[in-house]
Amino acid sequence: MSREELHALVDLLPEEAVGAAKDLLEGILHAGSGFGRGQPEERAILLEQVVDYLPDATLAVDREGKVLVWNRAAEQMTGVKKEEILGKGGYACAVPFYGQPRPLLVNLVLGNGREWEKEYDKIERMGEVVAAEGFAPNACEGKGLRFWTLAAPIYAPDGKLIGAVQCIRDIGDRKKAEEELKYLSTHDTLTGLYNRAYFEEELRRLEKSHFFPVSFVICDLDGLKVVNDALGHERGDELLRRAAAAIAACLRASDVVARVGGDEFVVLLPGTDRKGAEAVAERILAEVEEDNLSHPELPLSLSIGTAAAQDASVSLWSVYKEADDAMYRDKLARGREPRLAVLRVLKAVLAEKDLHSERLREMACALGEAVGLSREEMDRLCLLVEVHDIGKLGVPRHILLKPGTLSTEEWKEVKRHPEIGYRIALSSPELASVADLILQCRERWDGTGYPQGLRGEEIHLLCRILAVVEAYEVMTTDRPYRRALSHQEAVAELKRGAGRQFDPKLVEIFLGLIGDS
Repeated sequence: MSREELHALVDLLPEEAVGAAKDLLEGILHAGSGFGRGQPEERAILLEQVVDYLPDATLAVDREGKVLVWNRAAEQMTGVKKEEILGKGGYACAVPFYGQPRPLLVNLVLGNGREWEKEYDKIERMGEVVAAEGFAPNACEGKGLRFWTLAAPIYAPDGKLIGAVQCIRDIGDRKKAEEELKYLSTHDTLTGLYNRAYFEEELRRLEKSHFFPVSFVICDLDGLKVVNDALGHERGDELLRRAAAAIAACLRASDVVARVGGDEFVVLLPGTDRKGAEAVAERILAEVEEDNLSHPELPLSLSIGTAAAQDASVSLWSVYKEADDAMYRDKLARGREPRLAVLRVLKAVLAEKDLHSERLREMACALGEAVGLSREEMDRLCLLVEVHDIGKLGVPRHILLKPGTLSTEEWKEVKRHPEIGYRIALSSPELASVADLILQCRERWDGTGYPQGLRGEEIHLLCRILAVVEAYEVMTTDRPYRRALSHQEAVAELKRGAGRQFDPKLVEIFLGLIGDS
């Protein structure tokens, strides 16, 4: 920092203090450019006003460490008025910042208290100018201050060292933003666990360390896609957070757990052998079971694999892959169990939303037998009856149960359910056989249905059967938006819809089964 810059940083003293700082004041003024013209008193007043309104807290001491400068920003930062501190020595200017007399940066540049350099977070020397970062616990009304500061010596015209100046800047907001960015760069925002980038960096660090043996536990959340598609991403996110909490609850402070994929977590266990890793896996499964007691409506299910490296002779990346393979073997060994658990949840929610009934199944099976369906097709029809409206899990309940007419936007939401159901069914081996049928369940015989606009026999026979019996079941059941129709009224509606909404032959057969009068 040049002398020209320094003279704009130093706050001049009141008249009664000028005598004690005469040499310092003249040294500052001598450095001036524009400030070097005019009467000394005028120059002093102007320079004092400039420094007093600097946004950074600014202070100066003489060669003996007595406080000669304390501007308004310093007053606001510490709550100490300049009249209370000017002229004081013995490191008095440090007390408002640290609660004790100790060297500040101005003292360090004067050659005093060099051992205190280690108290700063960062310190950098640029010739005789010193910059640093640190924390002052007593500043800002005791709330503490994260600061950046810069100090430089001041010389008289003859080159004699006569004091030093220091400016202090509040960087609390900046440091908070930096810490938040650092956190975001290393953590998963949803679960609060470490992310893949941090995990990979930690893996590289451990490969070069002496913390062997090192073990892995890999956990995969079963059925996440089904839950996301059926119940929405909010419920899927809830599962992820619960899984993360269950895993983290079983670990030591030295262990690392990260979310490394959409539904995959990895635990890194320094100083742990395979037996120890398997014990951790067992604790995680027990924690999951405990969590499920509190959430029977949406149970967690994890597939887990473990592996261990005894020493540095084996790449940790290959051991990680070994644990990943073990996790997939665990998923395959348990077969349908995780998927069925999710499927049971979906069916339970469907039942709660009253989207199915035993009566509908009975009527569909009766019509299926009447048209000569094979045993295999009858099984598919029964499954279709049970899950054809599974896509409505993605439609808000208030829309499904709305007593009045749906708005255009609400109707768009409802019309999405065949496609949602199709995606859900494809993601579950138990439902994949009826995925295409779910997609067709809202098609109409005349081609005015949705989502594909199929017509006539382009629509699968099972979907045409379901359309007839479901229409009758819906019409003869009380709904939030209307009263139930009588048998005769429902029959009349089926006849009117034959050839438009319904397969006319199936309507005729169905009416023969239930009576058309």
